[in-house]
Amino acid sequence: MIEYIRGELTELTPALAVVETAGVGYAMSISLNTFSAIQGKKEVKLYVQESLVTGGRDDSFTLYGFSTRQERELFRLLVTVSGVGANTARMILSASSPAELCNIIANGDERMLKNVKGIGLKTAQRIIVDLRDKIVSSGIANELHVSEQPLSMVNNSVKDEAVQALTMLGFSPAPSAKAVIAILKEQPNLPVEQVIKLALKQIK
Repeated sequence: MIEYIRGELTELTPALAVVETAGVGYAMSISLNTFSAIQGKKEVKLYVQESLVTGGRDDSFTLYGFSTRQERELFRLLVTVSGVGANTARMILSASSPAELCNIIANGDERMLKNVKGIGLKTAQRIIVDLRDKIVSSGIANELHVSEQPLSMVNNSVKDEAVQALTMLGFSPAPSAKAVIAILKEQPNLPVEQVIKLALKQIK
């Protein structure tokens, strides 16, 4: 089992990193969080999760890379939930930072999870029910300094309205939600129209 890979970052996209070590290039699927963490670096260390899918027409073996152990642990927890595969788990981790995701789960914010493509209400509720206690018992919440009152700094009604408006304008829910939360953390008293205007400048 591969614990981590350290080496030269030879290729990088928002979804894939290639790290060369000892003459071998390892292609790893990554989240947007990891992409942001390693962007611009020449040497990187990525914690690895191996995923082997069998039984279909084509078997597949995929390496997933994470910039921190905490993100990898959250990935491992997410894929234990019925209905959440590796790619869906990566998408969830791309929509929120590890600390934000812990807050979302601890706070039972199913609407935030539903903003992620491919996550319906039942799956969002299942993630919360299955993982709420596990993120505490695993120690991830303490390592990430998750607050006891998750997301209290974010006005949820403004957040939801802004994300809905951006989605109606044609933007994907996950990056929209990420931008809106970042804006509200910096300026929690902004009216929804100002949040939307600022988000429009940030979403790529």
